[in-house]
Amino acid sequence: MTRRMIRNLLDGRSLVTATKDMTVRAACRLMTDNKIGALLVVENARIAGIFTERDVLNKVLSAGLDPDSTQLEKVMASDPQTINIDKPLAYALYMMAEGGFRHVPVVDKAGTPVGMVSARDALGQDMVDLEREMKHLQELETSIGY
Repeated sequence: MTRRMIRNLLDGRSLVTATKDMTVRAACRLMTDNKIGALLVVENARIAGIFTERDVLNKVLSAGLDPDSTQLEKVMASDPQTINIDKPLAYALYMMAEGGFRHVPVVDKAGTPVGMVSARDALGQDMVDLEREMKHLQELETSIGY
């Protein structure tokens, strides 16, 4: 698989974050303004959670919560899995496929948040290569009886 590195992918991107006390509506505006589908929720320079478009639908709107008064702390996913900035994008894609999510927060070696990668970043050759590798793994598992 082509080795597109997360570090290179994040070059030129700004880190967009939210706080736990931010309202859902304010977070949605921030995502809209920045054309992103998820926000890192940061507290004391550490990732406290992640808030995504899915959270808006599943935890806020479907649950009948008021986006003007509901704080992110109530509806964010706490302590999300993260990936190091020096890993290949393919590793993040594998994490997403295995975990059933579409965004992975990126941290540096000290654990400081530096960005986010999403399934959208994989469109193109990496996705084709990943699908080919996943199919190959399934074939191997089938041939050895898993």
